[in-house]
Amino acid sequence: MKIDGRKRVKTIQREFKEEFGLTLRMYHGARFAEESDTLASIRTKDVRSGTIEINKNDKIVDFENKMKELFGLRVQVASADNEKLCDNDLTLAQAKKECK
Repeated sequence: MKIDGRKRVKTIQREFKEEFGLTLRMYHGARFAEESDTLASIRTKDVRSGTIEINKNDKIVDFENKMKELFGLRVQVASADNEKLCDNDLTLAQAKKECK
């Protein structure tokens, strides 16, 4: 899955759920990001932008750190039903099985 600054929050969250079976919580400051926002519109201005590619073997903590580094955005990976956060030490594939 590829993520770049032109994509909307809603699109990224949908693609993330389809690809990994998990919920991606995205924040703009202390609040949840609006679904209609693009990453470029909510990223902090002091960070570079670009594209990241994530796959099922990435650890959650590494993915969350990449999003912070590249876009200045805080994200968290939650269970498919969005009831609880997944353990950061799991890979995305492990989280799909264990984070229910």
